[in-house]
Amino acid sequence: MSRRYNSYYPPYVPVAVRQQRNAKILSRLAQDGRQLHPVVATGRNLAASFWGRAWCANVESYQDYANRLPRGRTYLRSRAVVDLCITSGRVEALVNGSQAQPYEILLEIAPLPRERWEALKQKCLGRIDSLLALVQGKLPPEILAEFCNPVSGLFPSPEEMRMTCSCPDWAGLCKHLAAVLYGIGIRL
Repeated sequence: MSRRYNSYYPPYVPVAVRQQRNAKILSRLAQDGRQLHPVVATGRNLAASFWGRAWCANVESYQDYANRLPRGRTYLRSRAVVDLCITSGRVEALVNGSQAQPYEILLEIAPLPRERWEALKQKCLGRIDSLLALVQGKLPPEILAEFCNPVSGLFPSPEEMRMTCSCPDWAGLCKHLAAVLYGIGIRL
C-alpha cells in the first residue's frame, strides 16, 4: 500500500533515514567547533535510572501533553536531540526537525517552592537511611510516592516550566520540546 502525499502532511521518512540525516547534521555542527552532548536512547525503556523513569512518568501524567508525547519519543529514538545541556533551572537543546538547521529549545524550570520542599522534608524525616538509597531510588514506597506525586512532589508541573522552541509549531508543547523532556529523563 503506497502513501499518498497531500499538501498538508509531508511524506513518511523511515527511522533509519532520519537517523542518517541526524548523524550528518550532528557531524556538520561538530565540525563548526561546537561541543555537543547528544542524547541516545538505548533499549526498550527510554530512561534507565529510577529518577529518569519517574521524570518520564511525571511528564506523561499531564494530559495536555498526551497528543505530542509519542512524536517526541519518536524524535528522541531517531537521535534527533543532537545537544542537551542541563544546568540549574535551565535546559538548552538542539533538536533536528524538517528544516536544515536544528531547532533551538529553551526550558526554564522554576525552583521548587519552599513550602513544598519543607513539607516533603517533614514527611521523610527519619525515614531515609542513606544518601545512596536516595540516589538509587531504594526508599520505602510511600516516600517514593511522595517524591513522585504530580501535585506535591519534586517534579515541576507544566505551570512551573517555561518552554520555547524555534520551530513554527504554535502548540504549547511541540514534538521537539517533547523529545527534550524525554531526553532529560535519560540524563537523570
